[in-house]
Amino acid sequence: MLTAIAIDDEPLALEVVQSHASKVPFIDLKASFADAFKAMAYLQQEPVDLLFLDIKMPDISGMELMRCLNKKPMVIFTTAYSEHAVESFELDAVDYLLKPFSLVRFTKACNKANELFLLRENVNDKKNYLFIKTGYEQVRVNFEDICYLEATGNYVTFVLRDSTILSRMTITEAEALLPTDQFIRVHRSFIAAHNKVQKIERHQINVNGAVLPVGSSYMQNVDLISNRTK
Repeated sequence: MLTAIAIDDEPLALEVVQSHASKVPFIDLKASFADAFKAMAYLQQEPVDLLFLDIKMPDISGMELMRCLNKKPMVIFTTAYSEHAVESFELDAVDYLLKPFSLVRFTKACNKANELFLLRENVNDKKNYLFIKTGYEQVRVNFEDICYLEATGNYVTFVLRDSTILSRMTITEAEALLPTDQFIRVHRSFIAAHNKVQKIERHQINVNGAVLPVGSSYMQNVDLISNRTK
């Protein structure tokens, strides 16, 4: 079951999300908010797995709200404007629903969120390795051997201690395969292994001799690495 909240300054739009969510058996919509700041206060006390989030709202946009959250849940953006699609996926949105959206389209987005959630749950529950598909092969790689990941388009390079593996997947899909207590996102194109970080600077980190950029949206993630080493 995915816990969720909906945030939209339009009451009718919230009613649509509430109605659709009530028909998806694995979505537990805990609350709905027309005020984004009240939603942020709620999230500080009651973390959820998923946000249904409007983009254009008074005082703070959905994009800005996501950047303000220390612990970011999965997000499905719901908006009447198509021009923010690229930016939304830079924030690792699960999906981008253009209003008015049907129950079928809403359910498809929820299914994507659920698949991602189950992937993360499976990774965090067991195993110290994963299988990476490269070409026609599946290669077993121990988490301990991974230094960092770098995304280029729909491909991700797994940089190991002494080799690299190229796999066709998105960086968000790759992130879902990795345990969150060992790996952390530092940029929209980079994920680093905690224990391979050798040096932390304001806008970059050194990982096993390689210099990786730190994106402005991921500064707080890098702070977590620093705190864990203290």
